[in-house]
Amino acid sequence: MTKVVVTNGNIDGALKKFKVKVARSGVPSELKKRKHYEKPGVKRREAKKEMIRNARKHRNY
Repeated sequence: MTKVVVTNGNIDGALKKFKVKVARSGVPSELKKRKHYEKPGVKRREAKKEMIRNARKHRNY
């Protein structure tokens, strides 16, 4: 459970901190993944594409 303490009545700042904490915990991405069933072969294919994309991105010239 993510908790944020509101100091001096600063609700906007506390909300911003809460959103950052939730995003870092991975809840939104996990929710997006579980929204629909993905077959194992499709999952592997997507992971492979992602690895290729990351390898191209981090290539040293």
